[in-house]
Amino acid sequence: MGKRDEQDERIAAIVGDEEDSTFEECASKFFEHLKTHLQLPCEVTGVEDFRWEEPYVIGGWDRDEYERLRKTQPSYEDIYELRDIEQGIISEWMLFHGEDIAAHVLRISDGKEFILGLSELKTTSKKSPNHQLIEDFGCWLVNSR
Repeated sequence: MGKRDEQDERIAAIVGDEEDSTFEECASKFFEHLKTHLQLPCEVTGVEDFRWEEPYVIGGWDRDEYERLRKTQPSYEDIYELRDIEQGIISEWMLFHGEDIAAHVLRISDGKEFILGLSELKTTSKKSPNHQLIEDFGCWLVNSR
């Protein structure tokens, strides 16, 4: 059995038969599962550049401006402490507004707090007990939208 098959089985065990449920029902099941099983706080970082960073990272926009903005805005390169998760919250930093789980994080370097999309985060250590949970959620959200 491949890694993808195993992940599909883990996700199905959490959300059940997606064909008989709405996106919102599955999202609520996943949230409850995460709320019960995530061991918080834990250290996380971005999976890839956040939406606001893309023109700077990929598009070649001004590097000095990017470094200045990173002081007040969250970056995928930063390390955060994931403190809590919440449903029904929309943040300017979330890519999937209204669909993603809100991740309440504290940036380790300066103590700034942000609300990021959980699907856009990963643990800093693959050995973390939260690694697979967060990765499975991100995969489910991106593929079920």
